[in-house]
Amino acid sequence: MSEIAIGGRRNQGAFNPATAGLMVAVGILAFVAMLLLGAYAPDLRSGRNGGSHALSNAATGFSGLIRLAEATGRQPRIVRDLHDLQDEELAVVTPESGGQDLSEILAVRRGKPTLFVMPKWTTMADPAHGGWVKAVSLRHPFDPERLLAPAHPLSVERHRSAGTPLKTVPGDAPAALRFTAPGALQTMAGKDVKPLITDPEGRVVLGEVGGGHVYVLADPDLLANKGMADVHNAAAALALLDYLNAPGAKTVLFDVTLNGLGRSKSPLKLAFDPPFLATTLALAAAVLLAGWQGAIRFGRPRRPVRALAFGKAALVDNAAALVRKARRQAALGARYAELIRERAAAAFAAPPKLQGDALDSYLDGLGGRRPFTALAEAAASAERSDDLLGAAQALHDWQREKRG
Repeated sequence: MSEIAIGGRRNQGAFNPATAGLMVAVGILAFVAMLLLGAYAPDLRSGRNGGSHALSNAATGFSGLIRLAEATGRQPRIVRDLHDLQDEELAVVTPESGGQDLSEILAVRRGKPTLFVMPKWTTMADPAHGGWVKAVSLRHPFDPERLLAPAHPLSVERHRSAGTPLKTVPGDAPAALRFTAPGALQTMAGKDVKPLITDPEGRVVLGEVGGGHVYVLADPDLLANKGMADVHNAAAALALLDYLNAPGAKTVLFDVTLNGLGRSKSPLKLAFDPPFLATTLALAAAVLLAGWQGAIRFGRPRRPVRALAFGKAALVDNAAALVRKARRQAALGARYAELIRERAAAAFAAPPKLQGDALDSYLDGLGGRRPFTALAEAAASAERSDDLLGAAQALHDWQREKRG
C-alpha cells in the first residue's frame, strides 16, 4: 500500500518521549529493587516471630538483653553467619529445642567462651499482639536434657522458688552477679558440670560443662525479656555477660543461625556480593549502553519510500519485476532485437519495402565494429540474465554509434 502524505507532518506517538523514558527508568529501578529484595530479604527479617532468640520481642525472647547491652556500651552483635562465630568474644546461643544439632557451632567455638541457654517453655502466638506469645506449659524435661547429649548427658528438674536469691559460686564473680529465681526454677545436673550459679540447695542453674569454656544456663527466664523487667536481674544479666566474656572483649555475639535467621546462600546474592559485584555492574552498564544505542537515532533519518512509486519509471520497474517473477527474461532478447531493428529502420531511412533478411542486410551495410545480425542473434540466443544484459547493451551501443 502507498504511504500517505509523504514529506508532510509526522505522526505523533501515543506517549511523549520524556514520559516513555521515565516509564522505562521506573521499570528498570523497580526490577533492580525486586532482585535486591529477593536476594537479601532473608537477611533482613526482623525475627519478631515469637521465638526464643535474640531478635524476638516475646516474653521468651532476648531482644531486651540486646537493647540493654547496647545502651550500656557493650556493642552486642547479631550473628547470622557461622563464619562470624569464629571471633574470640562470648557467643550466646539460644536453641529453641533441645534436639537441635549444635555440632557445627561447637566445632567453630572450640576453646572460645560460649553460653548455651536451655529451652523451657512451650508457647503459642498471642493473636492480640504481633510477635508476642503466651506460655502454654513447661517443656518436658526430656527436651532440654538433650541439649549436649550424648557427649554430655544432663538431667533437668523444676522447683517452685519464686523470689529466692540464687548463689554465685566463684569467689571472683562480680558483686552484681546476683539473680533472683523465677516462679518455676529450672535446674540441671551432670557428672561433668562445674556449678557457677546455684539455688540455695546447691542445684545448678548455670554451669561450665566439660571444660573448654562451654557454659549452659538451665533457666532462660534469667536472661529473657520477662526477666529483664526486674532491675536487679537486668544488672545481673549484664554482669554475667562480662564475667563469661573473654578478657579485653569489646562485644558480645548473639547467634540466630540456629533459629533459622541466618544468611541464606543463593546464586542471586552472589551477583551482588564482591568479587562478582564488579561483573554485575559491568554487565548492567553494557545493557544500558545497548539500550541507549537502540533508543537514540544515529545519522540523518530516511524518508519513507512509497510501496508503489509514481511515473513511467515505476511502471517499468513493476513490469520488470513481473518478468523476473515469471522467470521469462531470456524470452525478451529476440523482442528487444526486433525493437532495435524497427527503431534503426526508421532512424536510418531504410526503404519501406525492406523486410526480414533484406532489412538485416541493409542494417549490416551501415558498418560498425560488429554487424547488426550478429548482435541480434546474440540477444535472441541469450539464456542467462547476464548474457541477455550484455547483448542488449551491445545493441543499444550499436544504435548510438550509428547515430553518431
